[in-house]
Amino acid sequence: MAADPKGRIAVVDDEANIRETVGFALRREGYAVEAFADGVDAWERFERELPDLLVLDILMPRMDGLELCRRVRTRSESLPLIFLTSRDDEFDRVLGLELGADDYLCKPFSMRELLARVKVLFRRVALLESRAETSESSSLRVAGLLLDLDRYSASWNGDTVPLTVTEFQVLCALVRRPGHVKTREQLMQAGYPHDAFVSERTIDSHIKRIRRKFGDVDPEFAGIETVHGLGYRYRSGTDSA
Repeated sequence: MAADPKGRIAVVDDEANIRETVGFALRREGYAVEAFADGVDAWERFERELPDLLVLDILMPRMDGLELCRRVRTRSESLPLIFLTSRDDEFDRVLGLELGADDYLCKPFSMRELLARVKVLFRRVALLESRAETSESSSLRVAGLLLDLDRYSASWNGDTVPLTVTEFQVLCALVRRPGHVKTREQLMQAGYPHDAFVSERTIDSHIKRIRRKFGDVDPEFAGIETVHGLGYRYRSGTDSA
C-alpha cells in the first residue's frame, strides 16, 4: 500500500461494488486504499503490515470479519476499526463491538456518513499522537486506576490495560465523576461525540469489554457498577473489589 499523508485504509468486503465504491470515495478524499475480498487475503497482508484504519464487513467467506477483528486485535488494540453490517445482524454487530470495533455502520449506508466517521477516528489518533509528543501529561487517578489523558492509556494497580480509543472515552466519562451515575445516553455522547445515533446495546457492549479487559489483569476487579434502569457508575475508593 503506497504511503499517503492522510492515512492508509484497508477495506475488506466480499461485495465488489462496496469495495469499489468505498475505495473510490476514500481515494478522492486523499487516502491510500487497499481492498480485499475476504479475511484470509486481508490477514496475509496484515501479518506483514497493518493499515492505519480498517473498514471491515462482518459476513464474508473463508474468514469472517469477527475472526479477522480478533486477529487484528492481537497485533494492535488501538488500530481504528469500523464494522459494516446489515440492519438485521444485531447479534453480530454487538459481538463485533465486544471484540474491539470502534464504530459500525449498517448497510445500506451513505458514503458521507462513512467519510465523516473515518475523519473522526483519524482526528482521535492525531490528537493522541500530538499529545504523546509533549512532555506534559494530565491524568485521572481513582484508587488503583490511572488514566493518562494525553496518551489514552489505562493501568490498574500498575498493570497496563489495553483499551481502544472509544473504550477509553467511555471509561473516562465514568471516572471523572466517581460514584455518580452516567446514563447510557451520556456515555454514548462521550464515546461517539460526532455520531447521529448509536444504540444503548452499543454502550453495554463496550462496558462488557472494558470489564473483561480489567478482569484479565485482576479477576477481582469490580469498579464499574450497573445501575439498573439508569446506566453505570464507577465505584470510588476501590483498589480491587
